Amino acid sequence: MNSEQMAAAESLPESQPMATTGNPSFTLAEKKLAGSAQCLNCGTELKGPFCYYCGQPDRNLMRFFPALVRDLLEDFLDLDSRFMRTLKPLLFKPGKLTRDYMTGRRSRYTPPMRLYLFSSILFFILASFLSNQAIIITPDAQTGSFIDPDDVQQIVESNPGLQAEDLNRKIQQAIEQEEQRRETDPDNGESTPRIQFNSEPWDRETNPLIIPMLPKSINGWLNDEIEKSPEKQDRIEENPDLIVDKVFDLAPGTMFILLPIAALILKLWYLFAKRYYVEHLIHSLHNHAFIFTSLILMLLLNEVGDLLGSRGYKDLRDYSEWLIAAIGIWIPIYLFISLRVVYQQNWFMTIAKCGLIGISYLTLLIVITTAVALTSFVLL
Repeated sequence: MNSEQMAAAESLPESQPMATTGNPSFTLAEKKLAGSAQCLNCGTELKGPFCYYCGQPDRNLMRFFPALVRDLLEDFLDLDSRFMRTLKPLLFKPGKLTRDYMTGRRSRYTPPMRLYLFSSILFFILASFLSNQAIIITPDAQTGSFIDPDDVQQIVESNPGLQAEDLNRKIQQAIEQEEQRRETDPDNGESTPRIQFNSEPWDRETNPLIIPMLPKSINGWLNDEIEKSPEKQDRIEENPDLIVDKVFDLAPGTMFILLPIAALILKLWYLFAKRYYVEHLIHSLHNHAFIFTSLILMLLLNEVGDLLGSRGYKDLRDYSEWLIAAIGIWIPIYLFISLRVVYQQNWFMTIAKCGLIGISYLTLLIVITTAVALTSFVLL
């Protein structure tokens, strides 16, 4: 900052009014403004909260650190303004966000990529947290047992008025019965089904897996994985969270890679719609953000319903199940209407293309899901 700018900043009265625009949604809060008459970066005279020449906001950073942290979180999530304005059309107005974004009405909404990242990360964190396949009960530091959560849920629901101590005793009895069943099981997890090739059991020496089109090193690696599979299967049976955690490690990145492919599917079926690829990508981002947000709501409603049901409020649990069903029905309807709103084709063409896009996307999703599951198993 040169001497003229410093002199102008020092001579500025403390009660400098906030420069604003016609729409308060497109400005900064008064407490965040520095109140400068000129841009502190390039010296251009300000006509509002942002410099029209270099774009720097007239923001005051010399404040208490907690206030700055709060502002940074608000700016990242836009929870104070844009995020809340985005949430309503995202959930209840199919295609509106994409249409507005394409016509230039962007400043009022959270950017599509940020919206997708926030919703997807939140979903995978929540789903990973709620996806435990076993409840670990450790009486001491050396021992531990597990029981299926559905069995625990059944015990809780069948004994709504039971005290915590008595309920824990019943759960412990169920654990002991499960351990006793495993001990008396004649198979006891030892008889792992044999993998077969050429109508004969796989054997690394006498009947290995050989794919002619692959090099020897790849075939050797495949046979190594087949040889390790029984051991990995036993590890998964002992602790199902191993495979679940690995899947959730790979899923976010895989879904992000899936996005441009989903946009290509839209581009394929709307080849003559005279749309740029980036428009299909924006539509794909918005629809995926809607799906992730809906799944988050379904997960939360399911957890709230289970909690209410365990406390004896079965009617409220039924309401949550109805809401979950309603969201599940709304998702495909929303995606269908969004195609109609964004691409402005007649209903017959929209129905036909929606079916074709759905089949294409589900096929791709099945392939990707299978690849993620196999990769997760290999990486154990």
